[in-house]
Amino acid sequence: MQNLFRTIEFLGLSLWLGSDVFLSFVVAPGAFRILASRDQAGAMVGFGLWWMHMIGVICGIAILIARLLRTRTFASLATQAALLVVLMILLTVVSQHAVSPKMASLRVQMGSIQATAADSPLLAEFGRLHRISASLEGAVILAGFAALFFMVREAASLR
Repeated sequence: MQNLFRTIEFLGLSLWLGSDVFLSFVVAPGAFRILASRDQAGAMVGFGLWWMHMIGVICGIAILIARLLRTRTFASLATQAALLVVLMILLTVVSQHAVSPKMASLRVQMGSIQATAADSPLLAEFGRLHRISASLEGAVILAGFAALFFMVREAASLR
């Protein structure tokens, strides 16, 4: 059973990291290159971001539960890997529930980001929030790679 739970931990983190990297480096840039308007591309990326956040939180919870079931101790949640997963969950929740709704509200107010004047305060605020959103996603990716490193190190130390 321990191998099954460890596999769930690695699978959960791999799915989360893979979805984040894919959306950030393939889907988002591709949408802005291929789709007819920035508004369509933004809507597509926003849709994908919502799903990626939900998948991430579910994977994060699964990782922590699998870790608890594998170790049978709450102390396993105080390891570097587990704390990084908790950080990833928190950053994802902040992005989804604090930043994304404000960006969506600004999109509605502007009607069209593409047609909004470059000097618009709404567009400037949207740009600021977009930078925060990208920074949060970047931090999730970095924390995820660090968590993966610590998970591999933990597994290797048991041999």
